[in-house]
Order: sequence, then structure tokens, then C-alpha cells
Amino acid sequence: MIAPLNMRDFYLSKENMQSIRENDNPYVMKLREGYGDSVYEEDRAQSLKGKWLIDIFKNQNPLDIEIGTGNGYFFAHQSFQNPDRNLLGFEIKYKCIYQTIRRATSLGLLNAKMIRFHANVIDQVLGENEVDNVYIFFPDPWPKKRHFKNRLIQDDFLQNIYKIQKPGSFIEFKTDNPEYFDWTVEKFKNSPYEIARLTYDLHTSEWNGENFRTHFENLWTRKGLKIMLLRAYKSN
Repeated sequence: MIAPLNMRDFYLSKENMQSIRENDNPYVMKLREGYGDSVYEEDRAQSLKGKWLIDIFKNQNPLDIEIGTGNGYFFAHQSFQNPDRNLLGFEIKYKCIYQTIRRATSLGLLNAKMIRFHANVIDQVLGENEVDNVYIFFPDPWPKKRHFKNRLIQDDFLQNIYKIQKPGSFIEFKTDNPEYFDWTVEKFKNSPYEIARLTYDLHTSEWNGENFRTHFENLWTRKGLKIMLLRAYKSN
């Protein structure tokens, strides 16, 4: 019987971080040839911990992050609508990284960068109080109980995010999975965060007007699923 995989140990291993055969992935060369100044892989990203504003963005504007950018629609929208804020996206899949940074750079955006790194160990690439707002939209819910350990929202993950965020900043989470949302709410209640927004039906809530519907959000909505949202703040 194969022992269960510990996700943190998996992503801490440099060998496993490179488990995709890069020579067989058409997006690797596209990224390195066309977006080398906008995409940072593991070693390079770790060397920039605590220095993203000074060395990469070269400004002192707020630094927000999106964990799991998918195909990059929200990432591009957020960067375009907020030119006075920096946005750093986290992804593992090369295709998603390529789609995301291509959308942003096609708009001429200089405030958007990507990291190929797993958010479970986000404290390896971001320092204490380095980050402002955090967006986590539709992460894998891992619905089977034996896979709950693989869920992104865990006690230690929230502790790491809380540590890297500045006081007064928020973390926003969306999902279409009610069980995962309940799980997430309980994790936040047991964390230092202060929950400010919570709804099981975002599109009929008071916050719908300011919500950007992501690609996946539209897909799930057309299937009749409700979208749930939580926003929590790090106290001043």
C-alpha cells in the first residue's frame, strides 16, 4: 500500500517541483523566451523574499497576491483596474502561468508578475508584512475525506498568510463547494483573522455589484451552483 502524500514535503522537494518534463512542455520555452522578466521560478523567487517591491516592481505601491490564477481573467482585470497596486500571481501549471501573464502583458501592464511556486510554502518567497490583500478563488475542494489533508486552507497555511500580510489587509476566498466553504469558515474562526464578509450566495448578496465573475464562476453559475464568499481582515 502506498503511503499518503504529504503535500508540504512534496513541494519542498526541488526534484518534485521539477517533476513536469520541461522539454516536453510547449509552454516552458514560450515563457522563458517571451516572459522572462515577468515569470519567476522556484530558486529565483526564493532569492527575492522580502525584496519584491524594491528589486522587481521598483516602487512602494501595495503588493497583492492571487493564489491559483487559472486562465488569468481576474488577474488581468485586477491589474488593469488597479495600476497603483502590484499583483503577484501563484501557479504551478505552466499553461496557466502562460495564459495568465499573456493576458496581463497584452494590456501593457507592468504591475503584474507571476511565480511558479506552491502556496503551501508561501513563506519561502514572501517575508513578514510584505503582502497586502490576498485572493483565493475556486481552489480544488478535494471533496473526499481522505484527501482533506491536501486542501489549501489549513491552520498552518492561514498562519503563514497572516504572517506575511500587513495589518489592515484582507484575504478573500470564493468557492462553489458548500462543504469546503464550511470547512474554510471554521478554519478562519480558529485563526487570528476577523471575518468581515460571509455569504452562501454571493450573486444575490450586497457585495455582488463589486464582484468580478471569473471564468470558472460563470461556468458553475450556468450549472445552477451558488457561489460562496468569505473576506477576513488582519487586524491593525
